[in-house]
Amino acid sequence: MRFRSDKVKYALGELAHHLPFSVFGVVSAIIMMSVLTFIAKIVQAEDLMPGASAEMFHVFHPAHILFSAVATTAMFWKHDNRNLLKAATVGFVGSIGICGISDIFIPYWGGALINEHMHMHICLIEHPQIIIPFALVGIFSGLMVTKSFERSTQYSHAVHIFLSSTASLLYLISYGLTDWMHAISGVFFITVVAVMVPCCLSDIIFPLLCTHKYCEHQKS
Repeated sequence: MRFRSDKVKYALGELAHHLPFSVFGVVSAIIMMSVLTFIAKIVQAEDLMPGASAEMFHVFHPAHILFSAVATTAMFWKHDNRNLLKAATVGFVGSIGICGISDIFIPYWGGALINEHMHMHICLIEHPQIIIPFALVGIFSGLMVTKSFERSTQYSHAVHIFLSSTASLLYLISYGLTDWMHAISGVFFITVVAVMVPCCLSDIIFPLLCTHKYCEHQKS
């Protein structure tokens, strides 16, 4: 059981080191969306916000999946580089599966909890041609990046957090919560939950749990 204890200790250490990146990403995304919403109000284009946000969501969501695949695959490959197929599978499941929870399901349920009528939109089902290529490129990049950058998992996680925060906000605005600034407390809580739990799970905990039992989790 010692290897399980080592994995838990290492995962907690990684979570602590990634926390500043996570906080910065969430706050940056909220500020950026606030500025865009403010501009839309000035030019009296509030009615265009849901449609424009939906278009932006279909950029940020695939980009989020790409960086999630990079971070998840890199974290796994950093500690267990014995099985290429397993690394690719971990990267694919950790990015597409968990990013869907972060960008779609938690914002959808969160919006419903604050009494908004949300519309469910699952990109993997409706637009698989947009999602899958980004995941595959991310997996390949995750296998390569650890050879070039010593702290690649933290840097890719920082970008991942920003993209996830923005994608979650865009989903809320696009598919139900158009007047999001008047529900800022609820939006902040939903975004933090949507980002911190799934993203740290996919970037850190999930790949570490999938490593082989003889892996020694020591920082490089």
